[in-house]
Amino acid sequence: MTSYALPAEKRPAPAPDKTVYTVASGDLRPVANETSWPTQQQLESDFSTAVRSLGWEVRRGHDVDAVKGHGFIDSQRMGIEVFKDIPLDAPLVVVEAVWQYSHHVLAGLRSHEGPILVVANWAGDFPGLVGLLNLTGSLTKAGIRYSALWSKDFSDDWALGKLKSWLETGIIEHDQSHVRDLPALDPAAPEVELGVALARQLKREKAIIGVFDEGCMGMYNAIIDDELLNPLGIYKERLSQSALYAEMLKVTDDEADAVRAWLDGVGFTFHFGADDATELTPAQVHSQFAMYIAALRIADDFGLDAVGIQYQQGLKDLVPASDLAEGLLNNVQRPPVLSRDGSRELYAGQALPHFNEVDEGVAVDALVTNRIWTAMGLDPANTLHDVRWGEEYDGEFVWVFEISGAVPASHNGGYDKSYSMRQVPHFFPRGGGTLSGVSKPGEIVWSRVFVMDGVLHVDLGRGHVVELPDEETQRRLNATDPQWPIMHAVLDGVSRDQLMARHKANHVQVVYAPDAETADKALRAKAALFHELGVQVHLAGDVNL
Repeated sequence: MTSYALPAEKRPAPAPDKTVYTVASGDLRPVANETSWPTQQQLESDFSTAVRSLGWEVRRGHDVDAVKGHGFIDSQRMGIEVFKDIPLDAPLVVVEAVWQYSHHVLAGLRSHEGPILVVANWAGDFPGLVGLLNLTGSLTKAGIRYSALWSKDFSDDWALGKLKSWLETGIIEHDQSHVRDLPALDPAAPEVELGVALARQLKREKAIIGVFDEGCMGMYNAIIDDELLNPLGIYKERLSQSALYAEMLKVTDDEADAVRAWLDGVGFTFHFGADDATELTPAQVHSQFAMYIAALRIADDFGLDAVGIQYQQGLKDLVPASDLAEGLLNNVQRPPVLSRDGSRELYAGQALPHFNEVDEGVAVDALVTNRIWTAMGLDPANTLHDVRWGEEYDGEFVWVFEISGAVPASHNGGYDKSYSMRQVPHFFPRGGGTLSGVSKPGEIVWSRVFVMDGVLHVDLGRGHVVELPDEETQRRLNATDPQWPIMHAVLDGVSRDQLMARHKANHVQVVYAPDAETADKALRAKAALFHELGVQVHLAGDVNL
């Protein structure tokens, strides 16, 4: 009888009593991990102090790498190896003071049997909050049970009370009373009729979103399977960023120069310098204009209704940032681009919705929003922002919504109120300009499309953008990333902790309306459209239907 050498079953020892294990999911980019490591160390120290004050011990699930200069899990393979030595039943905490790549730890978290907690420090300088929201959104999509907690330094009574609850029960309950399911809508209401008609048109005529390489920066929550998209009438055209680069090489200098001349003519400001390594230069934006033209031509080739560029993996080592191109695409008023033979203008008089970082939840939202706002005769320019940070100002909580590079110029009040600054050198070695500015005061509709329990959901809410004094705006920019566009957002009827507890993504989608009444009507149409498509619709905060 033949016998075989069977692999030994290796199972870690059970977790010691009253011991918490911690892991730190990091970036894939070495410079990001090295730069943020001191901040991560401080958070881990603060959190460990809090745990020990409650009578528990903390064990770090992986060592600091002296050669790399940090203690992050920086690859999927490393994450798999780390989890092999963590007791399966241990209370496990993912501690995040930085942006992190969720797939570094998803494999281990999927098979972990003990309670899971994700924590972040409440700070603007490093995007730990953004990393937490991405990971919790990814865990929600994966169907992995978790709790989440955030605090400036985990010394406040609120955070300590929540932490104590998790240590004792494995669960943290947060107030999510601001969220309710969509009630029945009046089918005779004009906005409901419009939403239903647009949904049926989308299902019947279909739409294509162009994805230039899927899965940017570990955002598992930003990938929506075809089986969920196709019933909406939305299909993916899977494209390669190498094709975009090849098309950029075909753009002539005269064509790129024409984009620059158009922007100069409408009063757009470039903050140029001479040092290519650290400052924005004309050559960098010249390349960005070539990307803008190339993206439109490829979109035309494939008949795309929206497009997303990954950039951070691959293109970042070849060309300047994609941001300026992305911001231009999302605006109705933008530099004209002709077909290769010069016979026609591409997407004339239209925004071509761009879903930054190939976030497909954004893709669905941007496409739907564009169609509703266009049908209502409104400016359809919409964009994602990172839910970056926030503080109270003058008695209300004002969020810092801050996209990592570009917004439609109309959100800033026009090109003459917008400007371009060089992206940060350690993340963008080849430079490239932003499309930045301070978002204008006004009424907004905010939203997020996400996957939960194997189906598509959308949260819809209302809010308004406030105007803060220049010095407060600059303080907030300096506390985060001063190169990036910023929105001072107040979410109607939603507190800081309610949004953090509920939101299933690092991104939030925003679009303006000219006044509160029109914003309410547009939200009603959007709710009707999503409902007709079969998406589960939830209202967040104060929403007037």
